Amino acid sequence: MRVTKCLVLALVAGAATLNFGLAAPAQARPMDTGSPACVTPTGHDAAADARGRGHGDTRTVTPRQQRAIEKRTRAILRDKGITRRETRRTSAVVPVYFHKMLSATGAGDVTSAQINAQIAELNQDFAGQESAAAADTGFTFQLAGVDTYYNNQWHRDKQSSTYRARTRQGGKNALNIWLVDFAYLGVATFPWDYARNPSIDGIRVQYSSLPGGSATNYDLGKTTTHEAGHWFGLYHTFQGGCTTTNDSVSDTPAQSSSTTGCPAGRDSCSLPGLDPIHNYMDYSYDSCYNQFTPGQSARMDSMWAAYRV
Repeated sequence: MRVTKCLVLALVAGAATLNFGLAAPAQARPMDTGSPACVTPTGHDAAADARGRGHGDTRTVTPRQQRAIEKRTRAILRDKGITRRETRRTSAVVPVYFHKMLSATGAGDVTSAQINAQIAELNQDFAGQESAAAADTGFTFQLAGVDTYYNNQWHRDKQSSTYRARTRQGGKNALNIWLVDFAYLGVATFPWDYARNPSIDGIRVQYSSLPGGSATNYDLGKTTTHEAGHWFGLYHTFQGGCTTTNDSVSDTPAQSSSTTGCPAGRDSCSLPGLDPIHNYMDYSYDSCYNQFTPGQSARMDSMWAAYRV
């Protein structure tokens, strides 16, 4: 089965605003032309890209945009009087709100057991319990609420800005998860997006990717982990390609492109290290994922301190 994950890039008021996503199984309905997901900076639908997991906009953030985000984050921390040492080893409980966006006839529903399993998956993954090499990020997740809506348009992720603004709950530290049936596995906002548009902050996830769902190879709940990683401020591990800057994390080896499946020993760059195919921020199968790195954990700490507290 071929799937894609996509990058959304928009330039707002001269600053870089980036959203990343995962694409859903190929048999899913095509992207709605009005969707904000997987569009180029000019607003047109992304061209198909048959490499790796399939189609979608695979363009990456330019080094200039990446530097601007890092500079902005450092400035915010400095203005808050927070040192880098003080951001390390953050310990925080994240309230999680699930929004089940069903069709008028109830299609797209998930069970309470699946939602509880998804919370357990997040807690396992962010605690580094799947691998000896995995970092315990210090973040835990607590179910804060579940609501259900019956709307064909919202179910298919149409009018997404409207439905998110009407249904989002909690403050900037709350992870809102909208379960929809769309052309991707998931789409996320970044923490630096919040100040500009807090009403749409959160992640949208293909409902069938929750634990026990029907998305083949993507049914263990790790799409939500991946998208939550973006929500915390992580890039894809292949961000920047074969460059020393790469994803702005020093302990994730550079890789030239996203991963399909779980190709052991893949080494797509001449820089040191094999491709991080087991990292939650690559595009591997759910069964291949098992870690965030200490460097990614440190980045999440900084982003949390800058944008979510």
